[in-house]
Amino acid sequence: MSCRRSEALAFSLVTEINHAMARLVDIWDSIGIMEEQRVERMQTVKKHIDGLLHSMIMEEETLRHRIRTDIISSQKQLDTLCLELTVEPYKFEEDLTVLQLEKNLRCHVDSLLKEKNERLSELSDLKKQDEELCVTLCATPYYIPSGSVPSRTQLQELREHVEKLGKEKESRVKVFSGLREDIRTLMDEMGHEPESSLERESICPDTDIFLLTHDNIKALKLLLSQLKMKKETLVSARDKLKERATSLWNRLSCPEPEGEVFREAAMSTLSDDIRRWRGCVENLEKLQMARLEEVVDKVRQEILILWDKCMCGPEQREPFNVHFCDNHYTEELLSLHDTELLRMMAFYEAAQPILEDLEKWKRNWALFQEFERKAADPNRFSNRGGSLLKESKDRAKVQKLLPKLEEELKGHVEEWEKNKGSFFLVQGQRIMDFISSQWEEHRLLKDKEKNERMTKKTEISQFKTPTKRPLGATYTTPNKIKKAPNQLAPRTATVNSSGSGSSCSSTTFLCVPGRPQLSAKRSKTTEASSAPRVPLQDFNSDKKLVPMSYSAFTSELSKKANSDAVFNSTVRDML
Repeated sequence: MSCRRSEALAFSLVTEINHAMARLVDIWDSIGIMEEQRVERMQTVKKHIDGLLHSMIMEEETLRHRIRTDIISSQKQLDTLCLELTVEPYKFEEDLTVLQLEKNLRCHVDSLLKEKNERLSELSDLKKQDEELCVTLCATPYYIPSGSVPSRTQLQELREHVEKLGKEKESRVKVFSGLREDIRTLMDEMGHEPESSLERESICPDTDIFLLTHDNIKALKLLLSQLKMKKETLVSARDKLKERATSLWNRLSCPEPEGEVFREAAMSTLSDDIRRWRGCVENLEKLQMARLEEVVDKVRQEILILWDKCMCGPEQREPFNVHFCDNHYTEELLSLHDTELLRMMAFYEAAQPILEDLEKWKRNWALFQEFERKAADPNRFSNRGGSLLKESKDRAKVQKLLPKLEEELKGHVEEWEKNKGSFFLVQGQRIMDFISSQWEEHRLLKDKEKNERMTKKTEISQFKTPTKRPLGATYTTPNKIKKAPNQLAPRTATVNSSGSGSSCSSTTFLCVPGRPQLSAKRSKTTEASSAPRVPLQDFNSDKKLVPMSYSAFTSELSKKANSDAVFNSTVRDML
């Protein structure tokens, strides 16, 4: 369509020139211009048209040359920009005119120049932030060669680097602020005046005085740990002075000083507090020197209490007895007593876990002995309400706990002796020897009680009075049944009453060793019996004794107690 329009315009241009020349000829004819003058004028018209066309052609030629030059320069610039910006080279589209090619190249170059300027601007801002953060944190800046255009990857890495440094700065600022605040608080609590430049800078309100470096953080942490150790030392010294003052008050039976001074001291710094307590202790020690005899006697009482708590035997107390019994009261004697008191206090504090375990063992040992004593008491079976069952459970619990406590004591004592390099003595014995001696004493006591019971039983059986038996009845003493120690071995006793042509009645009873005798009852029969009774031994010869638990025994006993039971003298004697 565009070609047709241009052809039409060219044809119309020729037509217009022909019309113009025809009119010129008509004008020249009307005027009467001669042929020579017409040729001259036509040459002038031709020259003018040729000059105008030539001028236009030259301008268009110049334009075409400039466009081609621009294409070449744009192509070079585009290649350079692609190389600098590390992007893919521009690929030309096919079938493009020169003018379209120049326009495309120019637009692409403008786009790459804009991106280059944006990258350089962002690089400048990021490098500035990076340098500031690196100076503050003493870190290494992100390296990008100067004079070069950063790639997208480099810019992204630089952004991440700056963001990481920013977070690191915030973290270190928080750490620095916390450390400096803790240091300032500790110094205020202790009343400590800054001595080194680091201490002065750490409490300075200026936040920019410190570079946020790892070395400075380590230095502040070290300073904080030193101040904490110093505070612990001061607190320990103050507590010792308070303990010493309290001990002196108790020894001297002095009323405690007015609380206002020490309430004020509690609100002051540790240094001031220590100074006040030291002055109080010095005054009390002066008063103590004036009342030596009374003070030494009170220290001896405290030593006696600690000796008893630590279960020291005579051999352990013997080395200090020479001073303990000395009646020549001097400052040296008081110092010796104070030394012994401190030694015993330190020993008690170190051995307190073992002593507590030993005390627990002694309590359970006393319970075990009490259960053993109750087990030998025959009257305990008359107690109803489940107390025997509870006693049995408690006894089993104690018997199970004692070996466990002994094993724990053994382990603790072995560890203590290994660390201290000396024996742990109780009443002059090693702990396990002491426990073994307690078990041995218990065994000997049980053997003694058993022998006494056997002797007493033998004496009673020699002088036993025969019991009355009904007329016409024949009894045979049942065979004795051997029983294991501490075992309830139930027996059955049967009383049979029979007559000719009449029914017979029989009752079975449980017999328990140590049980008090039950009153015998005789059953009433409707008819008199003339036949002799069957001996109890023969009657029970085919019955097999079955062991019974305590709960079954109490249940059976309660059933028998609620029924009309008949007891004979043989059963009563056995019980």
